[in-house]
Amino acid sequence: MKVVPAAVATTLTQRSVEYQGTGRRKTSVARVRLVPGEGRIIVNGRPVDDYFPTPMLRDSLTLPLRLTHLDDRFDVIVRVSGGGMSGQAGAIRHGIARALLLVDENYRPILKKAGLLTRDPRMKERRKYGLKKARKAPQFSKR
Repeated sequence: MKVVPAAVATTLTQRSVEYQGTGRRKTSVARVRLVPGEGRIIVNGRPVDDYFPTPMLRDSLTLPLRLTHLDDRFDVIVRVSGGGMSGQAGAIRHGIARALLLVDENYRPILKKAGLLTRDPRMKERRKYGLKKARKAPQFSKR
């Protein structure tokens, strides 16, 4: 039988309660884990301040935690892939909101009213043949 040191044992028992949520936005997918803690946010192994340099994106992704007044009770651990900065921030926000529903179902009206539970359906339009982009046509030449 393997003996676990006391420091590791408390960490293991503390991490045994975790809530998971998957968020999507544009082409980004975020797997979010909420773990009891002090409010740290880790994105792809890096602190949120390093990963998202702009304060607007950081404020956007912490919105569900601030609305439910849980920003200092949970650590957020995120694996996000695909898309750009804005899409990834939106996916993380969606994932956090979904995970908070598992914490307490009573948060649903607050998150629903703020529009955080709805997956944003706006996607980039596909390119059509004969055009340069989705809608941009080649320059017209009379002769």
